[in-house]
Amino acid sequence: MRVSSGAKPPDERSRAQRRADQGVQANARLTATNAAVLIVLLAAEGATILRRQLISPHVFLGMVLIPPVLLKIGSTGYRFVRYYRGAPAYLRKGAPPLVLRLLGPVIVILTLVLLASGVALLFAGPAWSHELLFVHKASFVLWFFAMTVHVLGHLAEVARIAPRDWLRRTRRDVSGAGTRQWLIAASLVAGGLLGLATLSRIAPWLASAHVGH
Repeated sequence: MRVSSGAKPPDERSRAQRRADQGVQANARLTATNAAVLIVLLAAEGATILRRQLISPHVFLGMVLIPPVLLKIGSTGYRFVRYYRGAPAYLRKGAPPLVLRLLGPVIVILTLVLLASGVALLFAGPAWSHELLFVHKASFVLWFFAMTVHVLGHLAEVARIAPRDWLRRTRRDVSGAGTRQWLIAASLVAGGLLGLATLSRIAPWLASAHVGH
């Protein structure tokens, strides 16, 4: 029996499907592992808002968060685009519950506003500090409630998937574990360098007497 022109043999289609499914799993592992890192960083960042004396760690951790957050947006955004463009492997994977899907873009916007306003506070002059501080605080309140729902909705999935690149028995199930680990490590190093680079801005900011944390 001849295969019609343009059609792939069944075994070749099966191999292509397995590769595509592995790509979905690789994306899920990267997203889950990065999410676990972000949960730890966000918890530490949250602890720094309790006292004004912790403003330096607050600023430093805020900068550390930026590259991992961008990596998270990139990995989830890639899944979003692939799913809504009809990639079969991502359609088989399925989408998150509707509430989490609707909440996703809101969290992205609020996160970007929160981080951008925090960075802007370090460099803006006194004329803009009051407005930026208001935006920073308001976006944090909205972000906190949205993120709480988001984390609770994905916590079980993160706990199930995040360790798989780190456990010997599951590490080799999906290729590229080392690359994914290096991506996350690189984002943390980049964040640390950003944090160190902005520490010198904290003293002038405190001196302006416009800090409200």
